[in-house]
Amino acid sequence: MRLRISRSRASVVAVVTGVIGALAWAPTASAETVRPSPAPSSSETAPRDAPDPAPETGGIRILKEDPDGALLPGAAFTLLDSIGKEAGTGATDVAGQLVFRALAPGLYRLKETSSGSPLHDTVADQDVIVPPGTTVPLTIVDPFKPANLTVKKTARGSGKPLVGAIINITPQSGGRTLTLTTGKDGTAQVALPVNTRTGTGYTAMETRAPAGYHLNPKPVKITAKPGAPLAFTHTSVKRTAPTTPPQTTPPATRPPTTPAPSPSPTATGAATPEPSQKSSSTTAPASATAGSTAADTSHAAGRPMEKGQLARTGSAAPWLLGGTGLLLATGAGTVIAVRRRRPDNQGDHAAETGQD
Repeated sequence: MRLRISRSRASVVAVVTGVIGALAWAPTASAETVRPSPAPSSSETAPRDAPDPAPETGGIRILKEDPDGALLPGAAFTLLDSIGKEAGTGATDVAGQLVFRALAPGLYRLKETSSGSPLHDTVADQDVIVPPGTTVPLTIVDPFKPANLTVKKTARGSGKPLVGAIINITPQSGGRTLTLTTGKDGTAQVALPVNTRTGTGYTAMETRAPAGYHLNPKPVKITAKPGAPLAFTHTSVKRTAPTTPPQTTPPATRPPTTPAPSPSPTATGAATPEPSQKSSSTTAPASATAGSTAADTSHAAGRPMEKGQLARTGSAAPWLLGGTGLLLATGAGTVIAVRRRRPDNQGDHAAETGQD
């Protein structure tokens, strides 16, 4: 009996298993509404570790030449970024060109470290702005190196250095004049600009001589070449002290004599003395008149001529001679009259005595 029950259970299990398997392969219908699946977020679609796209780069193209337009190879440059970090280095090729590529947009500092030529000088640093996707062209002109001029001022003959000479240096093609003053060693130095490869002409002219020396007016023409030293000597002649001629005593010159003014003619007005007057009394007026005339003459000779008075000339001499002759004649007549009167007086006196 147990064996039959076990066989019946096994058959039942097999039937159930077959039914279940058939149901699994049969198509099934579902009444549920299909919901749309939510769209994925942007944070889920993009990988979180992906880098940002690189910005578009730029560059700098350098063309190097000199003032004459000649291309300069071998000029070295260094490029620094905005924080001073080196962004690139290089030198110009045979065509005078140098290109810095793949530069991030921004501000850069360009430095020339060497001109690559003994005749040319470097330029000053400059800033360059590099925009995105652009190569900036730059033309850089290296100037010629200046010529170092030395001027020496000496005394002609002795060669003694002279201090204090002022010399002007003027470009022959026009431009700014340079002024030099010699020092204690008699020298002065200056760097002369040079504009061409063949050199630049200058004219040196002294404008002030050293103390005690003559000015040298002769101009000196010189040619300054790139990077070449230049020197010349300028001389002056010493001033000589002026020779003093021997002092000679001039001949003594008498002062001009002013002719003594002649006294004006005076009327003597002397009357003939009467016979009754004595000889002494009759001669007194003549002597007095002569004395007064001499006194007037001496007084007139010693007295300076008064202002406004006419000079007296010798025209009064005839008057003086005439007056003197008149006085002499008057005196002689008086003497004769006195002598004649004396005998008369003696005769009268004798007659009176006889009567007595």
